[in-house]
Amino acid sequence: MEYLCLTLLASAGESEAAFKSRLTAFWTHLLRTAPDTYKAVYAEAKDFDTTGGRTSRAYMVEADSAAAVAAALAASGVDALPLDPADTYTKYEASGSDWFQIAH
Repeated sequence: MEYLCLTLLASAGESEAAFKSRLTAFWTHLLRTAPDTYKAVYAEAKDFDTTGGRTSRAYMVEADSAAAVAAALAASGVDALPLDPADTYTKYEASGSDWFQIAH
C-alpha cells in the first residue's frame, strides 16, 4: 500500500484552535457519511505546522483514495495543497514518530 501526504490549510487568519475545531467537525462528518473514504486516512501529523503563512496539518492517505478524500475536503470548504501522485510513502514511512495512526 502506498500513501500520499495531504496537507490541509487553515483559512487566512484562522487560529490553530479554530482550525482544529473545524477539522474535527469535518472528520466526524466524513466518518458518518462516507466511512469508506474516511478509512483511507491512515495517519495524522502529531503537530500543526505553518505553510505559506497559514496553520496546516498533514495527513497520510491511501494513494488510491486520496482524490476522494481531497474532493470531500474541498466540498466542505477545507483548503488543501495539491496532491503529488508521484510523491508516495510506504506504510513504514507513514508510521514514524511524527504521525498518529488513525484507528478504524
